Amino acid sequence: MNTQLLCGLFIPFLGTAAGSGCVFFMKQKLGRGIQRALTGFAAGVMTAASIWSLIIPAMDMSEDMGKFSFLPAAVGFWCGVLFLLMLDSLIPHLHMNSDKAEGLPSKLARTTMMILAVTLHNIPEGMAVGIVYAGVLTDSADMTSGGALALALGIAIQNFPEGAIISMPLHAEGKSKWKSFVDGVLSGAVEPIGALLTILFASHLLMIMPYLLSFAAGAMIYVVVEELIPEMSEGEHSNVGVVLFSVGFTMMMTLDTMLG
Repeated sequence: MNTQLLCGLFIPFLGTAAGSGCVFFMKQKLGRGIQRALTGFAAGVMTAASIWSLIIPAMDMSEDMGKFSFLPAAVGFWCGVLFLLMLDSLIPHLHMNSDKAEGLPSKLARTTMMILAVTLHNIPEGMAVGIVYAGVLTDSADMTSGGALALALGIAIQNFPEGAIISMPLHAEGKSKWKSFVDGVLSGAVEPIGALLTILFASHLLMIMPYLLSFAAGAMIYVVVEELIPEMSEGEHSNVGVVLFSVGFTMMMTLDTMLG
């Protein structure tokens, strides 16, 4: 496994770790306005990545199906949505600024469920990076290493505020800065693990690559609509979230176009 591939796999994880490190430099917890802005930015990046890096390549790979080239993308997209819906219903987790846990009833600590919420969020991102790099390695899709790097960078950029959003509230809940930092970092560990497992099985996934690409897109869009958009829109001055959504969307679209 070459250096470029390893960098691509771990860049998103490093984004989470760097963001979690904000707990050492910022004395107060993030204000609601900043949280909305960062959440909106993350939602914009994920939405653009789902379209340019996943759905469009999935449809391009199925162009020999003519008018039905949309079918693998549509089927994979819905499978991704339903998969995240299942995880969302089963895994106990607590969203930011919420007092009511979701998923199966649990006696887990509030801070643990906050970490699980971010971990759940990171699952489709790790899958997306792994699937795109698998496509590059197997030459099974019209993907370039630059396009895969663009996706990894885009997710890393939006992981930075996510790391801060998880570590700082944990510190505000009473955890030490070091423990809050470690928990924030661990919440992103699922990304390189999921990506690496996907790549290891890449040679067995060639026939269903369009479905896998759109599967990751559906899972990411589920997170955006179910979690990020509501959080960026709550309270007054929700237009801040909308503006940062647009910034994140444009940035990811630009990265994918220039590097792809």
